[in-house]
Amino acid sequence: MGVMDWFKSGVKEMMIARPDAAKAEVVWKHPDPTIPMKSQLTVEADEMAVFFRDGKVVQSMGPGRYTLDSSNLPFLSNLVDSFTGGNVFITEVFFVTTRENAGVKFGGPIGYVEDPKSGVPVQTMVHGEFSFKVFEPAALITGLVGMGQTESNGVRSWMKEQVLKVVRDRIAELVVKNKWPLLDVTSGAYTEEVERDVVAGLGAHVASYGIQIVRLGNFAIAIDEQDSANLKRLYTDAAYLRTVGGVDAYQKFAAGKAMMGAGEGMAKGGGGGDGGGSLLSGAGLGVGFGLAQMLQ
Repeated sequence: MGVMDWFKSGVKEMMIARPDAAKAEVVWKHPDPTIPMKSQLTVEADEMAVFFRDGKVVQSMGPGRYTLDSSNLPFLSNLVDSFTGGNVFITEVFFVTTRENAGVKFGGPIGYVEDPKSGVPVQTMVHGEFSFKVFEPAALITGLVGMGQTESNGVRSWMKEQVLKVVRDRIAELVVKNKWPLLDVTSGAYTEEVERDVVAGLGAHVASYGIQIVRLGNFAIAIDEQDSANLKRLYTDAAYLRTVGGVDAYQKFAAGKAMMGAGEGMAKGGGGGDGGGSLLSGAGLGVGFGLAQMLQ
């Protein structure tokens, strides 16, 4: 190693900062726990540095540039390695992003949600984006990331799981509690109400890890196109039946029409007529129950 190589290596050791390649990480751990006295620590405007020793938080430091010397940072005296003559600190330094992490995509099935208007259970999906912020870096490290990790690839995955879990629970509850027709929900009529409720509900799941869900975006609840078409047809059929006095009245009307058709067919020497079709003919069991419920 030449003199310049040694000098460059020494300068690198004296600078403690998150590298550009790790800027996207929520948490990044400085790889070397031995830090020379008077090293320069740089904490960017959108992060905090957290010092640990023996698994315990020693100090958190906000944005700025610091000379790591126990004479101007007294907490460092607890980190001095006596075996090196007091020239080295032994500590684990984590850099935690505190800016809003936006555009985290999530999505998946909610499961079967009963449409309050018809009583028919329908497979429902959800997708969207969310943003989050870390407000307590030490809690995130000790509670979720772990001391042994140098990167935080699992943080966003864990957050997605939590968001989807709460969304599943809250949407089903809100639809039933408020009797929102699923077609209105999937059209976006209640998106703001759902978003507010989900964000509030997520607080209880993530706050203990020092994380806050800031907002949801591009949030959409959806059902299969065929299920949507079936519900629309069901709503239309139910509305028509109401205009003719309900199922009983319509069945009497249809039966009379069928008898007239049969009589005409017999007079012509044929079988029964084809005029006795019914709105309920060919309807599935679930649709039949749905019509009955909608007309109660």
